[in-house]
Amino acid sequence: DFLCISLVNGFTQLRYNLGDKTVILQALQKVRVNGNTWHLLKAGRAGNEGYLDLDGINVTQKASPGMNVLDTHTDFFVGGVSSLNLVNSMAIENEPIGFTGCIREIVINNRELKLTATDPKGGANVGDCDGTVCGYSVCKNSGTCQVENSGFSCSCPQEWTGATCEQSVHCSQNMCGSQALCIPQPSSFSYTCVCALGWSGKYCDSKINFYIAKFVGNSYIKYTDSYYGKRDLQYSRISLNFTTNQTEGLIAWMGKSEDEDNDFLAIGIANGTLKVVVNLGERISVPLMHRKYFTCCDERWHFVTVVQNKTCIKVYLDEELILFEDIDPQRKYTALNYGGICYFGGFEIGRKVNVVTTGLFQKEFIGKIKDVVLFQDSKKIQLMNAEGYNVYDGNSGN
Repeated sequence: DFLCISLVNGFTQLRYNLGDKTVILQALQKVRVNGNTWHLLKAGRAGNEGYLDLDGINVTQKASPGMNVLDTHTDFFVGGVSSLNLVNSMAIENEPIGFTGCIREIVINNRELKLTATDPKGGANVGDCDGTVCGYSVCKNSGTCQVENSGFSCSCPQEWTGATCEQSVHCSQNMCGSQALCIPQPSSFSYTCVCALGWSGKYCDSKINFYIAKFVGNSYIKYTDSYYGKRDLQYSRISLNFTTNQTEGLIAWMGKSEDEDNDFLAIGIANGTLKVVVNLGERISVPLMHRKYFTCCDERWHFVTVVQNKTCIKVYLDEELILFEDIDPQRKYTALNYGGICYFGGFEIGRKVNVVTTGLFQKEFIGKIKDVVLFQDSKKIQLMNAEGYNVYDGNSGN
C-alpha cells in the first residue's frame, strides 16, 4: 500500500494503492516554476475515492468496488526519502528524485505538521526557505512580520496582541487561574475561563475533588493507560456508569483519534439509545442496539460494559447482555491497538466530536460518568488524575 504526491512533467500527481489497484489522479494545470509562486494543494481519499485539488481546481476519482483502507506502517516522508528503494515502482511515473523548492503548512488529517529543525523524526539537506527570521506564520492571526536588527516584530490586527499576535486583546488582562484557558468573547468584549481538572469557579480559582465527573458539553477527560504496554489487546474490556438526559453524546473513546486508521472502541448515545462502534484495523461499526433498550436518557444511572474477545463484541447494559456480534468472522484484525489513550465526554478543545468521529457520534456528552474500569483491573480509574477541562464535581445530588 502507498499514497504518493509528486511532480511529473510540471503537473502535480496523486497516486495511491490500497492493496488491489493503483489509482492515478493528475491536476489539469501545470505548476508555475518561476520560484516565487505559492500553490495550494489538497489531496487525499475517502475509502478508495480520491481527490486532487490544485489552487481550487479539483480532480476526483469515484469510488469503485475493492479495498478501502490504506495499510502502511512506514515513516511519513516530505520532499524526498531516506532511500530510493523505499519508493514503490508504481508510486511515481519516472525515476524518483527529491523535490527542489519550498513547502509550508502541511496538514495531515486536520493536524498541522511542525516544519522545524527539531520536530521531525529525521531529515537531510533541508534549509530555510525565505532566508529571514520572519518565515511563514511567525506572526499569528494575520499579523504582519517585519525583519529587524534584533530579530523580528509583529504588527497585529486590532483584536490581537502579544509578541506574535497570539493573544486576544480580550484576554490580555484576564484573571483566569494559572491552570485555566482564557476564551475570548468578542461580541461582549469579554472572556470566559475554561478550568483544568480539579478547578472550578468563574476564574478557576476554587480547588475541587471528585469521584463522579460531570460533563457540561464542552468538557473532556483524556486518560493515559499506564499499563498499556502490558495489556493483551486481543481481549479488551471497559465498564462504567453514566447518566444523562440527552439523546446524543460521546461517552467514551478508547483510541488515539489522530487519523482515520487508528483503532478505537467507542461508547455513546445516538438517537436516544446506546451505540457501540469498534474499529480493529478497518472501520467496522457495530450496529445500533434494538429500540427496546431505549433507557439511556432518563437521568438514571446505567451500567455499561463492552468486552472485546478478538473480533467478538459483547455489550452489557445494566448487567443484561444486549449485543453479541462477531464483527469480522475472517479474523483479519483481532487486537484493539488503542495506543493507551482513553477519552471521556469529548476531545480536546476545538476538536468537535462529529468531525473527529466522522459522524459516528454527533455531540459532546452532557451528563455524569463514574466507576470507570479498564480490562480486569482491580481499581477504578482516577479521573481526577487525568488531563481535561470543564469537568465538574458530580457528587452533589447523588
